[in-house]
Amino acid sequence: MDFELDQDQQMLAKTVADFARNESPVERFRKLRDDDIGYDPEAWQQMGELGWLGVPFPESVGGFGGGFIECAMVLENLATTLVPEPYLASVVLGGMTLARAGDAAQHEAYLTPMIEGETTLALAYSEVQSRYDVSSVDTSATPDGNGYEISGEKIWVLNGHRADQLIVSAQAPGGVTLFVVPRDADGVDMTIAKTIDGQKAAFIRFEGVALGEDARLGEEGSGAAVLDRIMDYAAAAAVAEGVGIATTMLQMTVDYLGMREQFGVKIGSFQGLQHRAVDMYAETELLRSISIAAMVRADEDDGSVRRGDISAAKYQLATGGIWVAQQSLQLHGGIGVTDEHDIGLYFKRMYALNALFGDQEHHVARFASDPSFAEALV
Repeated sequence: MDFELDQDQQMLAKTVADFARNESPVERFRKLRDDDIGYDPEAWQQMGELGWLGVPFPESVGGFGGGFIECAMVLENLATTLVPEPYLASVVLGGMTLARAGDAAQHEAYLTPMIEGETTLALAYSEVQSRYDVSSVDTSATPDGNGYEISGEKIWVLNGHRADQLIVSAQAPGGVTLFVVPRDADGVDMTIAKTIDGQKAAFIRFEGVALGEDARLGEEGSGAAVLDRIMDYAAAAAVAEGVGIATTMLQMTVDYLGMREQFGVKIGSFQGLQHRAVDMYAETELLRSISIAAMVRADEDDGSVRRGDISAAKYQLATGGIWVAQQSLQLHGGIGVTDEHDIGLYFKRMYALNALFGDQEHHVARFASDPSFAEALV
């Protein structure tokens, strides 16, 4: 299989990398993490103008017409400087859910404005009891006249504090169903929470939110299958972002070893630390390799083909990716655990990515329970 990027992909990767390096250094993230929004709407609109927000969507809705590979490339490069705009939350979670579940009118009303950078989206699917089970939904969607009434609570909604539209999973008479809910609708009450990595999420309560029939995405009962597929995209996206984090932490650590002096010599000259850096490089490249497999498989409709590689990649993020982050912090010494040094910001983001969309235990169990894996052992 040819893993070389074509000319358009190379240009996309370079454009995103240049933006991250020149327009959004880590200092920008530091300033925005204490802001009420947490990112810059003007920068988001700029991303829309550059076409990045439409990368995985068809041209018919204003998209780039690419696939998940291009989407993962954007995420990997944005991660190198912790660009705070909600690409993962709005494009992968909200946008790709809307693209799969919505009709043409809903795409025009909600997806196209997001692609253009005019709005953002959020996916509200997680509940207190649900853990990583997207079909465990207590939020209710009760038929009411020509529409529905939504009641319930969602937790840790990424970009939920700012999104113009919330895509909400709820139990309708026909099963788990998805709905588009305006953030400012009557009956929507939210509490903003800071996440471990300095970004923001929301705890959202829906109290008798009245929606029309046109707010429903797809047929009743179709929501769980859509969300299950989106969680695979999201897990692969987290791994792609983790590659950018690990690569950056490795380079920062190598640079530090070549600069820091102890006993009158550069600590990078110590053989033990050289061996540690080589092991970090090996784990980073292993993560990159399995990330490529995950991003290639993410667009596969056959779940037996898709799930194994994505779970394997998420496992490698939870082991090798976390290990690289831990070694980076330790090799920086005491300064690494201070808020003033950037290495700690990357460390926290790596841990957040590990927890999102299935942790190590979840993906090991899913991988082991896959029938194709069991057959391969026979």
